[in-house]
Amino acid sequence: MLQQLACEFFIEFSRYEYCLKACGILINGGHLKADWNGYSDQVRDVIENPSTPKLNEAIHYFEEHPPKKQIYGEEGIMWLEKLPSFRHRAELILLLVCRVRNNLFHGGKFNGNWFEPERSEQLIRHALTILRACAEKHAGVKEAYENKHF
Repeated sequence: MLQQLACEFFIEFSRYEYCLKACGILINGGHLKADWNGYSDQVRDVIENPSTPKLNEAIHYFEEHPPKKQIYGEEGIMWLEKLPSFRHRAELILLLVCRVRNNLFHGGKFNGNWFEPERSEQLIRHALTILRACAEKHAGVKEAYENKHF
């Protein structure tokens, strides 16, 4: 079940990054890289004023139980319980959604066995809720998402 959910999240996140790039929400400097900080400015109201109980629950879960950052320290691979720097709530939440992706993609949560499977499932489910709610309220991302244009 969790592996299927993780696959769903990877597909959704990849598709989402495409949509951000298709809408021109890019980091400056000529790189074709989605600008999650800039996007957070555009969907700030979605996060700061959740329109559904499900979205509100997802946001609060991330605030109460933020994903940790995997680092290499004196004791080897470790988990850092430090929030990224942020300007507003929406930026924090989207950076934490990206951290979920990074932890999954770079092996922080799975090395053949799931680390904290219940927590991982909650983070992935809530991340999907947040991504989908933001896409629904952003006209450009919604159009790219629904039309799958290139």
